[in-house]
Amino acid sequence: MISTDQIKELRAKTGISIAQCKQALTETAGDIDKALAALKKQGAAIAEKKADRRLGATIVRAYIHATDNLGSLVEIQTETDFVAKNEALKDFAAEMAMHIAAADPSDIDELLDQDFIKDPSKKISDLLKENIQKFGERIEIKRFVRFDGSA
Repeated sequence: MISTDQIKELRAKTGISIAQCKQALTETAGDIDKALAALKKQGAAIAEKKADRRLGATIVRAYIHATDNLGSLVEIQTETDFVAKNEALKDFAAEMAMHIAAADPSDIDELLDQDFIKDPSKKISDLLKENIQKFGERIEIKRFVRFDGSA
């Protein structure tokens, strides 16, 4: 039987709904690692299904490094204002701005393929799929710009 603590642990790691966490744990006989893998696979399938949906809302976040000579802006689009205004998506956008400033990707494709600076076990594309799964909407990193005054 799946315990409440297992569900809480998986939810803390993924931010995904309790129902999805419970289902993944049930399907994997309570194995957290296998449940994480199953949710990742499920997230990719969900993202693919939503790929044709129209994007109608935008969020922009900035990051300025403590040295004040390095920064970035990132634009993320979602289907609805409801998701664009969600604090968790705002946090994701802020982390993407920080990642862009630190990792200096040349374009969106390179960004999506990079390991996340705060958790190298995940690619940016994985984080994006996790957010699509969490919010149930198409989410896209539309564009970014990086400023480096030290160069």
